[in-house]
Amino acid sequence: MPGRLIYLMGPSGAGKDSLIDASREPLRRLGCEVVRRVITRSAESMGEDALGVSQAEFERLCEQGGFALHWHANALDYGIPVQINQWLDSGRHVLVNGSREHLPEARKRYPSLLAVLLTVQSEVLRQRLTQRGRESTDEIEARLRRNELFLANGSSGNATAVRRLDNSGELSATVDHFLGLLEQEGINVKPDRT
Repeated sequence: MPGRLIYLMGPSGAGKDSLIDASREPLRRLGCEVVRRVITRSAESMGEDALGVSQAEFERLCEQGGFALHWHANALDYGIPVQINQWLDSGRHVLVNGSREHLPEARKRYPSLLAVLLTVQSEVLRQRLTQRGRESTDEIEARLRRNELFLANGSSGNATAVRRLDNSGELSATVDHFLGLLEQEGINVKPDRT
């Protein structure tokens, strides 16, 4: 049995990286690989465990087929290493930090993916973005507007197939809900590799 791709999405500041970090050990016990994204910005400027590369290096990796998925957002390029295909084929589940706008393309390539949208109340999102200090006030307001539109209109692609997970409260509660959601979706035991 192939593994399942878990495609985590959400606005910048929703807490995707915190959720991934806090869930890492329980996910490992479920036979789930957590993917390290490739991003075109320096590692020093990132809040996530990602590989920072130059634009030229990113383009070279694209040309060589180094990415299973890749997209451009917020003036950066993001790539998911092609290694996920080996993990999935061997029966491992795979968690990726994905893009809401790229979800339709991801669904084409991985029809059985589990799309999870991490949401957060706007006032909490504003506070997190401000504390993080990466964006200007105008950029924060633009992100908040996009978040409100996205929540109001549903998700990209098939809205009914996106599972929502609120992260406005305590992270430990979000982790519990996330693991419960995976269990509901049948991702509750380590896959059999025989």
